[in-house]
Amino acid sequence: MTILYLASTSPARLMLLRQAGIEPVVIPSHVDERAAEDAAAAERGAAPTAAETVLLLARLKAEAVLGPEIDGIVIGSDSAFEFGGHVYGKPLDAETATARWHAQRGGTGVLHSGHWVVDHRGGTANAATGAVADASVTFGADMTDAEIDAYVATGEPLGVAGAFTIDSLGGAFIDRVEGDPSTVVGLSLSLTRRLVDELGVPWSSLWNRT
Repeated sequence: MTILYLASTSPARLMLLRQAGIEPVVIPSHVDERAAEDAAAAERGAAPTAAETVLLLARLKAEAVLGPEIDGIVIGSDSAFEFGGHVYGKPLDAETATARWHAQRGGTGVLHSGHWVVDHRGGTANAATGAVADASVTFGADMTDAEIDAYVATGEPLGVAGAFTIDSLGGAFIDRVEGDPSTVVGLSLSLTRRLVDELGVPWSSLWNRT
């Protein structure tokens, strides 16, 4: 059995892995995401794309938790929602979340989820690989202003990319998802399995829940 370390405190990602038979060791990464994005933009002379940003942050999160005491596979992940030509992270306040829901009601956007996987078996970095999964999300056009207000008032949209979830209260307002649904939760299980396999680790060796 191989230990999986999750460089994230996201309850949704933890739930996904548990449902997939994996109880990971959760380690907060404490990466300054805004500073990392600003540094990447300064280095390139232009803002990175949504896909480039989530992959960069996923890598930084995974690398931030590495140390000799880590013996297993480390996963870092990050998500961003692209809608109407703009890239959105977490809204953080109710006013912003409400405005986003009014704008995206009845529309379709793309959730980008970056994944970075490090083989750190034996307490040393042996290899690493990463990729981005995308899934399009279509929101219900019949969602009322009162429903938007009620949803935002729960606080759920404030801490998630795009101001919505699919696996909790927000799921009732999503009409369609094209792509791996777990991508919208924040971690594509199918892509993660392929990346782990690239590092020579059987996915089944991570199963540790009955």
